Amino acid sequence: MRTLFHKISGAFTMFTESVSMSIANITQNRLRSFLTILGIMIGVTAVIALITTVSGVSTSISDSFTSMGAGTMTVAVTGNDMQAGLTTENLEKIKELDDVTGVTPTVSATITVARNGEYESDISLSGKNDYYFSTTDAVSRGRAFNPIDINTMARVCLIDQDMVDEFFYGVDPIGETIYLNNLSFTVVGILADSSGESITEMVSGTSDIYAPYTTVMKLNDATLVTSITVYVDSAAKSDTVKTEVGDYLDSLFSYEDDTYTITTMDSIQETMDSMLSMMSALLGGIASISLIVGGIGIMNMMLTSVTERTVEIGLKKAIGAEPGQIQIEFLIEAFLLSMIGGVIGVVLGIALSAILCHVMGTTFTISYGAIALGVGFSAAVGILFGWSPARKASNLNPIDALRRM
Repeated sequence: MRTLFHKISGAFTMFTESVSMSIANITQNRLRSFLTILGIMIGVTAVIALITTVSGVSTSISDSFTSMGAGTMTVAVTGNDMQAGLTTENLEKIKELDDVTGVTPTVSATITVARNGEYESDISLSGKNDYYFSTTDAVSRGRAFNPIDINTMARVCLIDQDMVDEFFYGVDPIGETIYLNNLSFTVVGILADSSGESITEMVSGTSDIYAPYTTVMKLNDATLVTSITVYVDSAAKSDTVKTEVGDYLDSLFSYEDDTYTITTMDSIQETMDSMLSMMSALLGGIASISLIVGGIGIMNMMLTSVTERTVEIGLKKAIGAEPGQIQIEFLIEAFLLSMIGGVIGVVLGIALSAILCHVMGTTFTISYGAIALGVGFSAAVGILFGWSPARKASNLNPIDALRRM
């Protein structure tokens, strides 16, 4: 028992002496040590900053999906030879399904807008129903559409701020007339800056002008709807509703393949998360190259140190130092250099990612996985790239070393 205690005590003493000598050697060569640490520091900073920033972007996107409502889904219909879209009766049938709170059709058109001799072409017009506006804060001033507007195909519209600035400068547009494809429409409301809340608008973008979907269908000389958004009363029931909608559409289109596509918010979020994860891994891999370069710098410094300290190594061996003791001393020095750079890199990386997230307006979230990766990688680099110089030092012949005195 006493022998084991002496062995442990001796090993601990040897370790502490090796750490002390390593620190002394690092401080004696401050400039060279700093330049060596710099490579590791830059590598870890890059890894932490990139991964943490991507993580913040991912969190912001997830929050956006949640705010848009994870219980919505978009149905794009191509139909078959018998029916190439959905009728009003079909929309009512879908609305009557269990757990469905409402259905919003989307009809689009590209139009020419004119007023008082001024006109603008290639303007985006989107057709919506009254239920859509009950689910969003799309109208900043005025009123939204009502069921009467939808049923009578009323020529009323909502315009965004760009349209206000273009055609109603200095005039209150509410109640005024504007011409869409040479047809007079009454402006009943102003759209808020961010009116795209559905999956459809998230993918395709928002429109300049909104009108009742039945009115837009009449402009397009169309009778069928090919795109709808289905609202579910609970996100947990999305899969059930998706199955029910799919069953109804299968029966409607005689169970033919490729007649419709159902896209849920959850599936889009999963795809986005997968893309961001791949991006994070790619950026982390690219940044890790800097750590390898820093490791090469550590190896170069340690090899130079072995050459400079050949006589010191020979003296230590001559008075009884074991090769393992010499090897551990050089390994500790390489490890300390790498870890100093790693710790500084973590601090700088977190600070840099916080700045980047603030500039981009995304959520800043500390990624402990990225920190562990950066510190672990820097430790591994110090050991791996310090092994060869340490091995070389431990294998020096003391007689050859002392001849250089």
